[in-house]
Amino acid sequence: MSKIKPSQGAPYARIMGVGGYRPTRVVPNEVILETIDSSDEWIRSRSGIATRHWASEEETVAAMSVEASGKAIADAGITPEQIGAVIVSTVSHFKQTPAIATEIAHLVGAGKPAAFDISAGCAGFGYGLTLAKGMIVEGSAEYVLVIGVERLSDLTDKEDRATAFLFGDGAGAVIVGPSKVPAIGPTVWGSEGDKSETIKQTVAWDEFHAERPEKFPAITQEGQAVFRWAVFEMAKVAQQALDAAGISPEDLDVFIPHQANMRIIDSMVKTLKLPENVTVARDVETTGNTSAASIPLAMERLLATGQAKSGDTALVIGFGAGLVYAATVVTLP
Repeated sequence: MSKIKPSQGAPYARIMGVGGYRPTRVVPNEVILETIDSSDEWIRSRSGIATRHWASEEETVAAMSVEASGKAIADAGITPEQIGAVIVSTVSHFKQTPAIATEIAHLVGAGKPAAFDISAGCAGFGYGLTLAKGMIVEGSAEYVLVIGVERLSDLTDKEDRATAFLFGDGAGAVIVGPSKVPAIGPTVWGSEGDKSETIKQTVAWDEFHAERPEKFPAITQEGQAVFRWAVFEMAKVAQQALDAAGISPEDLDVFIPHQANMRIIDSMVKTLKLPENVTVARDVETTGNTSAASIPLAMERLLATGQAKSGDTALVIGFGAGLVYAATVVTLP
């Protein structure tokens, strides 16, 4: 007979509060066109993006995360000292160690929580949310701060016509806490490593150091391959998440997909046959693709503008480099 005491946590978990931070500098397509041969019409037709935010030197990964986290903590109605874990999803914190989560935990006044970074690209928020849910139900933390944050302007090749217009900066954060009723559904997640070359960093950090190439490492992708995968395969994953949660499209109030591309979003809506009354996040138009930050930023904007409300049922799905993905159904805070 085991002598180990069983874990005891909350019966369920929920998102209690959300916060976001967008850098002050707004970058229209006209600025992008200074370094690539394209047009505003072409960029809008291909991606739906009109503007994006780029961070200043002072708007670091940590600084943006602290701003977003403060809003999420206030929205949740808890104190920083109650946070038992901090999870940060990012690909644009350039130190391998220590994790930026430890610095952020200190800056928000969280005491001595568990703190770690994850690297799951555009699916990172979904991964972090799933880990947070497990911590709360298992009992290792009562409240978890989950952050998606990127400074993708640092990893953008401004002369690459295929990607220069895509990426933006920002941070989104949520507080996940205990719930008496199910409010975060089962996660459908996974990876397709055979397609890992379709979205990648151009040069590894050790190669950059050794070879000193003229250009700083940047993110590149095979646009058409990524588009086809996202449209056809991720719609299936989204449907699996609905099925796992016992939710039909008619039960949904809100759809918050990763803000990668407007055409991908519209195609997923069509494939899923979502009713017209379902509110669809299209934050990509003014924020661009912010990778791990895109879902919490879009969630925060929908709630702040009244397009979505507390208690709404939302399907969220992230997908990107790896290729990795994560989808679940949540109750909005």
